[in-house]
Amino acid sequence: MAIKLSLIAKSKGQPEPYGLLALAYYLESLKTAEKVNVEWVFKGDPVALDIDGTVTLGSSAVIAKLGDLYASQGSVGSNAGSSALATQLLLLQPPFPPTFPASTSFLTSLEQHLTLRTYLVSHSPSLVDYILWGSLRVNTIARAQLGSFPHVGRWYNHISLLDPALKAEEELGVQVKVKAPKEEKVSKEDKDKANATFELGLPNAKMGEVVTRFPPEPSGYLHVGHAKAAILNQYFASHYQGRFLVRFDDTNPSKEKAEFEESIIEDMALLGIKGEKITYTSDYFDQLHEYCVRMIKEGNAYADDTDQETMRKYRWDGIASVRRSLPVDESLAKFALMATGSEEGQKWCIRAKMSVDDPNKAMRDPVIYRGNPLPHHRTGTKFKVYPTYDFACPIVDCLEGVTHALRTNEYRDRNPQYHWMLNALGLRKVEIWDYGRINFVYTLLSKRKLKWFVEEGLVRGWDDPRFPTVRGIRRRGMTISAITQYMLLQGPSQAFTNLEWDVIWNINKKVIDPIAPRHVALEKENLVKVNLTGTGTPTAPESREAAKHKKNPEVGTKMTTYDSVVYVDQKDAKGFALGEEITLMEWGNAFVRSINYSSTSPTIIESLDMELNLTGDFKKTKQKITWLSSSPSIPLLPCTLYDYDYLITKKKLEETDEVKDLLTPQTEFATEALCDANVKTYKKGDIIQFERVGFFIVDKAWGEETTDPGRKSEKEKIELILIPDGRVASVVSKYAAAKEAEEKAKGPVAKEGKKEKAKKEKAPAKPKGLPDVAPNEAIETILLSEGSKGFAQPVKTKMFKVDSHYGEVNPPVKTEMYEVKSIYQD
Repeated sequence: MAIKLSLIAKSKGQPEPYGLLALAYYLESLKTAEKVNVEWVFKGDPVALDIDGTVTLGSSAVIAKLGDLYASQGSVGSNAGSSALATQLLLLQPPFPPTFPASTSFLTSLEQHLTLRTYLVSHSPSLVDYILWGSLRVNTIARAQLGSFPHVGRWYNHISLLDPALKAEEELGVQVKVKAPKEEKVSKEDKDKANATFELGLPNAKMGEVVTRFPPEPSGYLHVGHAKAAILNQYFASHYQGRFLVRFDDTNPSKEKAEFEESIIEDMALLGIKGEKITYTSDYFDQLHEYCVRMIKEGNAYADDTDQETMRKYRWDGIASVRRSLPVDESLAKFALMATGSEEGQKWCIRAKMSVDDPNKAMRDPVIYRGNPLPHHRTGTKFKVYPTYDFACPIVDCLEGVTHALRTNEYRDRNPQYHWMLNALGLRKVEIWDYGRINFVYTLLSKRKLKWFVEEGLVRGWDDPRFPTVRGIRRRGMTISAITQYMLLQGPSQAFTNLEWDVIWNINKKVIDPIAPRHVALEKENLVKVNLTGTGTPTAPESREAAKHKKNPEVGTKMTTYDSVVYVDQKDAKGFALGEEITLMEWGNAFVRSINYSSTSPTIIESLDMELNLTGDFKKTKQKITWLSSSPSIPLLPCTLYDYDYLITKKKLEETDEVKDLLTPQTEFATEALCDANVKTYKKGDIIQFERVGFFIVDKAWGEETTDPGRKSEKEKIELILIPDGRVASVVSKYAAAKEAEEKAKGPVAKEGKKEKAKKEKAPAKPKGLPDVAPNEAIETILLSEGSKGFAQPVKTKMFKVDSHYGEVNPPVKTEMYEVKSIYQD
C-alpha cells in the first residue's frame, strides 16, 4: 500500500501542519504499520492524502482517514469506547485563525478531561494527542493562557518532548525557509480559483462530476445554521463545476406546511441560493415503499409494536425487541396493515435490523418507517406510512445522483447508519463530508423555541430583526455577500462553539461601507437651535449639491440646505465650551459665542449663538459635529431609529434552562429623530449611513404603511433599523452591559465590602499582639500604636512575644505638654 501525505509548510490563512506532521512520524513508529510518506508542496490543497491513487483533501477528512486506516494498530485507542472518545475530542479543535472565546473554551474542555489523565484517550500517546497538540502549537492565544490551565500545560509540555513532536518541530523549521521554485505568472482569475478553497476539499471529488444537495425540512423558516449548509453546498458544486440540487425533506406531515416551503424558497432567493432544480422526497414515496418491502424480505428489517418508552430503554441497555425475530411474512403483513392507516396499524413501525448492542447507539435497530394518518401537504391522503429521514435521505441521495452529502457533525454517529442503508440495498456509495454546526451567543436556533416567541407575541413574526432567521438578519441589514464570506471562512472547522456576532457584522460593514450613502440624522428630543453670524452666513436658505459618499462618486449626489439657523444634537451642545472653535461638518468652523439654557430645565441647552470662521483650520478643532438646516420647501423629515438587544440574557442555553426564565426585559429601543430631506427617496431595504450615528437599513420608506403589527402607522415618517458594525458596543448584550454598569456605579467600597465579608467568613481571626512562638513565615498581627492603648495598626512580622525584664513600667515624665486624646480612637 502506497501512502503519501502532501503538505504545504506555510500557506496564507492556514496553520502550519505541526499536528499532521507529528502524526505521520507517530504512525511510522507503530508496529507493522505502513509508512506515511510526507511530500512537501508549494501550491494546491494545503493537506492531501493519496492512498493507492485515492485522494482525500482537507485536514479533517485526512485525519479521519488515517484514524480508520491505523485503528487496528491502536491509533485511536484500544476499543470502540476510546474510538468514540477520540472523535469527540477532535471536535474540540478551535477554528483558525484563533479567537479568545474559542481558545478559552478549547482549553477549559481539555483541562477537565486531563485532570486525571496523562494522555487523551488511552495509556499511551494516540492520534488525538498529536493532532490536538498541533492545534495548540499554532494557537498563540491558547498557549499564552497555559499558566491558568496546569493539566493542559503539563500534557502539552510532555507531548512536545516526544520524538514525533520534536521531529515535526525540526522538519517544519527547515521547510518554512524553503522558497518555492519560480514559475510562470498566472492570470488573476486562475489565481483566485486556486485560492478559493481555503482548505475546503471534498474527498474523491472529480471536476465536473460533483453533485451536492441542500435538503431543508419545510417545518419552519431558514436560520443562519441552514444558511451555512446551503452556502457550502452551492459553493462546492460551483467550485467543482458540478450540479447543486435543492430537495425538500417532506417526510413528516405532522410538522410540514406549504407556507414553510414557500418561505424557504423566498429565503434562499434572499441568500442568492439557486439550485439546478427543486425536488421533493415525497416524489420518491412509492420507490421508498418498495425498498422497505425489499429490506423486510431480505431479513434486514422487521415490524415492531414495542411501546416507545420500553423500546427506548431496550436500545439504551442493548436489549433486543421481542419482535426482532418476527418471521418475514408477518412483518410484511404488519407493514401492509400500517399502510391502511387503521388504529391497529398505527401501533406498529418498521425497524432496520442493524444491531442490538453496537457501541454506537444510532446503530441499534432504528425506525425506518412509521404510520401517520394526517394528510400530506403534497400527496394528500394517498399514504398513511412515511419513511424516516435516516432511511429516505441516503436512498434519495443515491437516486438523484448526489456524490457528496454535506452534514453537520452532530450527525456523525449516524454516518455509519447512512452507509449501512446503502450497503443493505446494494446502492451506490455516497461520500459524506461533515462540518461543525454553527451557533451564536445569546441566540436560539431551535425551531420549537423560536415558534414559542412568535406565538407568545414576544416578537412580531419570523422576520423580526431580533430573530436569527435568514429574513430576520437580512431585515436587520445583513448582506448576502457578508453571509457567504463568513460561512466560507468557517469552512471545514469541526468545532462546535458559540460564536460571537462581531466577526460576521464586521465583514458586513466592510461590504456596505464603500457603497452606503452618507446622510445626517439628529435626535429630536431637546434639539438645539443654533443662530449663526459672521462672514459666509447665508441671508436666506440655499441648497448646494454635495457627494453622497466622498470616496465613491458613483454613489451619487445629494442636496444640502444651508441657512443662518441650523440645528445640532443636545449631546453635542453639552460638550461645547464658551469661546471654543468647533467644526460644522461639510461646512466649516465656528466659534461658540453664547450658550443659552432652558428657563424650565437648567441642564438643557435651548439655543446657541455661533460665529462662522470658514477660514479656520478644521484639523485644529477637537469637536466635529453633524448639523441640519431646512427651508419651507425642503423640510426635515421625521424618522424613527430602531435598535435591538438579544432576546435572552444567557450566552449559551443548557438543556435544563427554561427560556421563559431568561427573557431580556427590553429588547427594542426606538429613538425619534429628524433627518435630511434626501432620505425621502430611499425604498425599503436600502442601506445608508447617518454620520456619527451608524449604518441603517430602511425598514419603512416614506409614504408606506407600517407593516409591523402593534406599531402606529404613519405614512409621513421613515423607519430605519441600526445595523451592528462589529464593534463591541454594537454586539454586546445591552442588558448585560447595563447590569455591569450598575455594579460599577455602586462603587469600589460596596464591591470590596462584599468580598471582604466573604473572606472574613472563611479566614481565621487575626491575632492581636505578637505570637508566643516565632512563626516560620511572616504573619499579620494587630499592634496598638501606644503599646497598651492607641489605634490598631496591622503589622507583618516574624517576631514573637518576649516578657519585659522590668515588668510593666510607665516611668514618670516631666513635660509642659498637655494631654490630647488620639484622633484615631473612638
